[in-house]
Amino acid sequence: MPLISVLSTTHIAGATYLEDALESVAAQRLPPGWELEWVIQDDGPESELRDRLTAKYDWVRYEANGARLGIAATRNFALARVRGQLVQNLDHDDLLLPGALDLVQRFDDHRIHWAIGQADDLMPDGSRKSFPPALPFGRIPAGTVNAWADEHGGNWPIHCAGLMMRTASLRAVGGYAGTPADDDVVMFAALSEAADGWWDEQFTWLYRQHAGQTIRDPNWARWGETGRRIALQRANAVRHAGMQLTAVNLDTHHVEVAPPIKETVKVDPDDDIRC
Repeated sequence: MPLISVLSTTHIAGATYLEDALESVAAQRLPPGWELEWVIQDDGPESELRDRLTAKYDWVRYEANGARLGIAATRNFALARVRGQLVQNLDHDDLLLPGALDLVQRFDDHRIHWAIGQADDLMPDGSRKSFPPALPFGRIPAGTVNAWADEHGGNWPIHCAGLMMRTASLRAVGGYAGTPADDDVVMFAALSEAADGWWDEQFTWLYRQHAGQTIRDPNWARWGETGRRIALQRANAVRHAGMQLTAVNLDTHHVEVAPPIKETVKVDPDDDIRC
């Protein structure tokens, strides 16, 4: 059966809202014939989160990095474990709304490589704050979102945290960028420049505003400014290289790797090695 993978990262110190995110995934109705997995990667050593997350649902797949590696590396480690033909981004403090996975139907059109619905901000008091859409709803031709961003100081008209994507397409653009901030924006700049997407009028997720968000780190603005510059550079490079993503087979390819060859080379500890 086709499989959709919800991809999230977390860490023990910031997992306050994680179980809310889990229940929002559990409440989803799946499109006919589809199955679900939630791939969650813990940015740090293995913690008691494993038991908290896997006790209730057998479709939760938890793994820990073993050390703090940052958001980009953690997302890519999660992506390496994704088995689904489609992947749905979900930050550990955000929520999917009922019917969010209905976006799956948009991928029946082979031209569509990413899709997203509208989101409200979820405020600390439980209220919701809406924002006017910057682009028309429907199919978004390749390059459209980056052209808008270029005209608006490197600010994107679509929030990447709620993206649904073809897994193969996400991997084709290199996964998430190795930046401490806006790693998803840099990824999306490449993906949306190389392929069409879909902007849906349905509200599919909530972006939680709270005091513990990483974007409130004093360094985040500086890191984000560089990240958005990289995103515009990435979009420009993809455009001038003529990169295009065409129809992609939804089947995922399971890969096994052997130990690195360099680790199999025997070294005599008594050798005198000088630089």
